[in-house]
Amino acid sequence: MGNKKKSRDPAPEVPGKIGKKEYEEVLKNLHVELVRLQQWVVAKGLKVVVIFEGRDGAGKGGVIKAITERVSPRVFRTVALPAPNDREKSQMYFQRYFPHFPAAGEVVIFDRSYYNRAGVERVMGFTDEYHVKRFLELVPIMEKIIVESGIILIKYWLEVSEEEQTKRLTQRIHDGRKTWKLSPMDLKSYSHWYDYSRARDDMFEKTDTPWAPWYVANSNDKKRVRLNLITHLLGRIKYEELKGEKIVLPKRQSPGQYKDPDYSYKYVPERY
Repeated sequence: MGNKKKSRDPAPEVPGKIGKKEYEEVLKNLHVELVRLQQWVVAKGLKVVVIFEGRDGAGKGGVIKAITERVSPRVFRTVALPAPNDREKSQMYFQRYFPHFPAAGEVVIFDRSYYNRAGVERVMGFTDEYHVKRFLELVPIMEKIIVESGIILIKYWLEVSEEEQTKRLTQRIHDGRKTWKLSPMDLKSYSHWYDYSRARDDMFEKTDTPWAPWYVANSNDKKRVRLNLITHLLGRIKYEELKGEKIVLPKRQSPGQYKDPDYSYKYVPERY
């Protein structure tokens, strides 16, 4: 028997598409749990960092939106840093990321993170191999310090197939609602599929540690990856539902001497 052809990337096949009704029902229940998690994080003063990495078009933004759309932005903060300016380029590499780390009662979600050095910076030649290797040597040490300081650190890699990435980036070109998602760097990166594969593999080998493991999620199906990731995230942080007093709306005050003003409001036209 001949050798079976090995998969080029660790994105297994998934069942058929999940229906919209089922997706929305499951997501609603998960949002309730995220609110409970939020209340627990605030009450117990937890500090959480969640890192999302992956190829362009892997669906990081959609997953992050699904996580944060029903919780408080004051508790769940999303950090998506732009390219470093000249001053930041002269700093210690990790320096611009540390100010965004959480205080007690906060969850910080990095839409790409300091791992840029192991990915886009390496592949696109923004840094040399010496600095990449030093970065990969130092990251496990730094992350051990982070975890030992009391921060819960969770790292996700979203894995998308070549075909699905092509489909999504093509949609961004032709859909006016999505063109803002397509940067010149995305186009340059697209042709470097295997360079990114090698960079990812090296990053996993050096930085997938017992105290800060990488979790890989198949993101070919957007709905499924959102549900799977939120479920996994909830399982990584021990929390309980806080029992409080039943919420009842208070009685509204009487109008007293108040009268509606005789004022010509400038109303927004009701065209729909």
